Amino acid sequence: MKKIIAIASFVICFLAFPSYIAAQDLDAATLAKRAGRKNLVVKEWNTDAKSKRRWLDRVTTYDSEGRKIEQIEYASYGQKWRETYEYGPDGRICREVEYDDRNKPKGIRKYEYNTDGTKKRQYNYAPNGKLVSVKVFEYVMGEL
Repeated sequence: MKKIIAIASFVICFLAFPSYIAAQDLDAATLAKRAGRKNLVVKEWNTDAKSKRRWLDRVTTYDSEGRKIEQIEYASYGQKWRETYEYGPDGRICREVEYDDRNKPKGIRKYEYNTDGTKKRQYNYAPNGKLVSVKVFEYVMGEL
């Protein structure tokens, strides 16, 4: 079953959305940020003002290319939620999986981009793979 999900994910991320292939390269600022985050793990801690007790709030993990691949938020009882990120051949996020406090998939988001690199559509799926909704991004200049 996991192999089928992995294959389906590959097909959707790389083949189903041809705009990925046509998308422009990432801008220099994004590449510079990623260069500084290679293999980085950022731990965020909270500290109580009175007792000085501290606890882990969030952990963000980056891969060897400086891309965010996982983010976990904690509460006093343990993990609140976790998200994992997958990237397409253009270097943009093509798939996000959100997990609950029991580390079970809660939702899946897949993205399609415009040729200028802006988000075009977000597909929201249930953990069983059923499409729940589609968000369409519209960019309007000068309108207030």
